[in-house]
Amino acid sequence: MSSPNALQGGLFRFGPVQRLLGWLDAMPHPSFVCEITPTHIAAARWGHGRLNLDGFGVEALPTGAVVPSPVETNIPRPEVVRGALRHVLTRVPTRGQDVTLLVPDPVVRVFILPFEKFPRRADEAVPLLRWRLKKSVPFDVEETVVSAMRQSGRDGSLEVVAALARQKILREYESVVEGVGMNVGVVLSSMLATLPLIHDQGATLLARMSGTSLTTVIVRGETMCVYRSSEMSVDAGQLEPRALLDEIFPAVAYYQDTWGGGLGRVRLSGLGQRFEDFRQLVGGEFGCTVLPLVAGQRSEQFPRGVVGMFERRLDALVGWNLNRGS
Repeated sequence: MSSPNALQGGLFRFGPVQRLLGWLDAMPHPSFVCEITPTHIAAARWGHGRLNLDGFGVEALPTGAVVPSPVETNIPRPEVVRGALRHVLTRVPTRGQDVTLLVPDPVVRVFILPFEKFPRRADEAVPLLRWRLKKSVPFDVEETVVSAMRQSGRDGSLEVVAALARQKILREYESVVEGVGMNVGVVLSSMLATLPLIHDQGATLLARMSGTSLTTVIVRGETMCVYRSSEMSVDAGQLEPRALLDEIFPAVAYYQDTWGGGLGRVRLSGLGQRFEDFRQLVGGEFGCTVLPLVAGQRSEQFPRGVVGMFERRLDALVGWNLNRGS
């Protein structure tokens, strides 16, 4: 989802799924990326090529500084968030680059829609998507920024992955970044930025916690089969494993009913040191391997500094780098 200011409300495309599920190769790819979450603000600058990390920084946010919502005010204390971002920039300066801005998952609503035909022209596609979704979102679709990607559904049918967000809410996040002298080039939800880290064949479920938000995605090969975003009552530090299982179970049931077959594996992200509390219960329920998003031998593919980012729950910043066309 590119900045509404930069592209004036056109159709912003998720490019075709390619190597490492590079969902967004059709849009610009600023090498400086900033993520705003309910718990922290983080930024990374990437050099030429993939996984060439120039530096990153993280600053904690006080409770209530960012309150993700698709409808209500998200940043009631913008001066606090800007101050935290200034501290981050002392450790990883922008050097005048455009910025990719990652926003919390609840801000961006994602839908997987079947179509018999779907126009390629933006001036035809955007009104069609808004008409199709007007009863599915709790806000006026005419005040939204819309993105879309074609994909093949079951049996080769045409599907469109559509993402939309209220312009006024995106402006809250953009204003924080612009307030410290940066220019926003691309806006994207954290989960969509994270998806290129899934490299498995077959059906993979990724459940990602950020603050009290849980986002569940099931990807099969090059197709997004299920996308579900939920708000939990507590964060990962207090969450009961059974509560997480109960929340992701409907996504799995829908996948099994629609696509047939079971999951090949489950990846969990955002649970920190509590991963083992969840692994056995989830794996036993679904009868498959449960691993951290990046685990075991695969972690050896990443430079040491990048592995340190995973340890600090900055997987979305790494995922964005894997989207880059360089």
